[in-house]
Amino acid sequence: MAAVRAAADKAVWGQGAATSAFHPVSVTICQYDAAASGQDYATVTTKRTGKQATDLLALVNAAKPVAKKPSICTKELGPTYVMRFTDNDRGVLSITAEAFGCHRLVATSLEGPGKPGTLPAPRQVTGELTKALGLR
Repeated sequence: MAAVRAAADKAVWGQGAATSAFHPVSVTICQYDAAASGQDYATVTTKRTGKQATDLLALVNAAKPVAKKPSICTKELGPTYVMRFTDNDRGVLSITAEAFGCHRLVATSLEGPGKPGTLPAPRQVTGELTKALGLR
């Protein structure tokens, strides 16, 4: 969990692409409990393929980029989600979404052969995305 938070903390607000041009064929969603820390692992993991993965990335892209890191954050606790989208070329786009506090939605890495480019700009989680992330 510490690595997840550290990756999200490195985001540069106000920089990045308006949307992700990634074309996923699947997504693995890892849910971390609110109390997770240190080396804690995800408590729940689920995988979605095809249209479900494309629809989830569309919800990420629908959230508008935010110019500055949120300064007003609530103190409630909730889960953190890490979405790892994969494409046909084995590229991986990792995005962290906080369903609490500052509601940060941050692309943390884009890996794979031939995958250079700019990560999507940081944004904030929408209610619709939070609902879609609810593990089924």
